[in-house]
Amino acid sequence: MTSIRCAIAGANGRMGKTLVEAVLAAPDAFLAATFDIGDDVEAALADTDCLIDFTRPEGTLQHLEICRRLGVSAVIGTTGFTAEQKQQIEVVARDIPIVFAPNMAVGVNAVFKLLDIAARILNADYDVEINEAHHRHKIDAPSGTALRMGEVVAAALGRDLAECAVYGREGHTGARPATQIGFATVRGGDIVGDHTVLFAGTGERIEITHKAASRMPYALGSLRAARFLQGKTSGLFDMQDVLGLR
Repeated sequence: MTSIRCAIAGANGRMGKTLVEAVLAAPDAFLAATFDIGDDVEAALADTDCLIDFTRPEGTLQHLEICRRLGVSAVIGTTGFTAEQKQQIEVVARDIPIVFAPNMAVGVNAVFKLLDIAARILNADYDVEINEAHHRHKIDAPSGTALRMGEVVAAALGRDLAECAVYGREGHTGARPATQIGFATVRGGDIVGDHTVLFAGTGERIEITHKAASRMPYALGSLRAARFLQGKTSGLFDMQDVLGLR
């Protein structure tokens, strides 16, 4: 068995340390390099197969350019990218294989599939609200996972999330539009990540919830993504591709 030579970006951070732990425990992976701010990224990536990056958008994009030069694949769990930055990732993926997903946890990606099914069944008769909670240090809101949940539901209902989303409510808001998808955000303590999508109908409510008790599910999913990229030369994929859920 050939081990995947993994490099971990932001290795001194909370997620970085979990990724290091997961790679060290995996029988088919080898921790080839770790790096953080101020380190020589090109030297770190020189003898690796795959970069796993859960840092920040600007740093991740810089790392991807180096991956492209060196022919290193990439698993991107970073969130908070702008539309323009996502386009930059698409361009890089023409030259190297990339898995880019707002959430790497296998359970969360199963929830994405369940949301698509539920939205198609329930259709327009149910109001949709998405609630998420994370630790006090998270810098983007709503979370990338919550936004992806909204995108999945909106697509299943034939809506454009950019047109129907509302991010928080205050004051005299008036009656809720039937096509609206609402988001609510909580930040506090050391909450790893809680997400609930509520379908509220007449006389009943359906809730689909995922709660993360640790960061390890994101790391284990990232390793599945790294395995998926082995042997590929280019292309942009997400965890739905990795898990065969298309």
